[in-house]
Amino acid sequence: MRRADRLFQIIQILRRNRVVTAARLAEELEVSERTVYRDIRDLIGSGVQIQGEAGVGYTLSSLYDFPPLMFSDEEVEALVLGARIVKNWADPNLAGAAEDILNKVETVLPDRLKSKIRQLPIFSLNFEYSKTDMDRLKILRRAAGKSIKVRISYQRGDGNSSQRVIRPLCLAFVPPIWLLAAWCELRGEFRNFRLDRVQELEELDESFEEEPGKSLDEFLKMVGSER
Repeated sequence: MRRADRLFQIIQILRRNRVVTAARLAEELEVSERTVYRDIRDLIGSGVQIQGEAGVGYTLSSLYDFPPLMFSDEEVEALVLGARIVKNWADPNLAGAAEDILNKVETVLPDRLKSKIRQLPIFSLNFEYSKTDMDRLKILRRAAGKSIKVRISYQRGDGNSSQRVIRPLCLAFVPPIWLLAAWCELRGEFRNFRLDRVQELEELDESFEEEPGKSLDEFLKMVGSER
């Protein structure tokens, strides 16, 4: 890890914890305690409001105004890769938001990191989903977020179709497939629906309230218990 990144990480660790010992910082950063003491001294000398002392622990003053957009090399790579995945696998609204985020971040990055925004050699390619699928994803995102019932025509694995009224709970991207988790009123149980098998989709003028046994929390508990 470059020293500049290490100094940044020290501040991030101090922001997440009330008091951190030099030993803990050294273990997390994989350096010696002597290096931590030197880094802390240099940070204080540069104006970072760190309080504490060797052998006791360090804390970051609540009065310290840390710039909100500072990234390490790997954080920039994670941000760019995440945005590229969203641009290729999400609906147009989310894709546009991902591009806007990159543009905003790029304006505040130092020149050394700006090049990573456009030159990162990690990509996400999409050869599967159509515009219709992406439009449906947008509708389902809204329905799940606002607890609105949806009627779908769904092609089952055997090739037959069925009409269902569902309560959308959440969406999950399992490459290369988007899955919708929902409470199916036809079956009276939780079901997962592949977005690429949804043939027709209609948002109903009917919302739903969270009910015991039909909620997102209950679904997640069920999934967790099956692992």
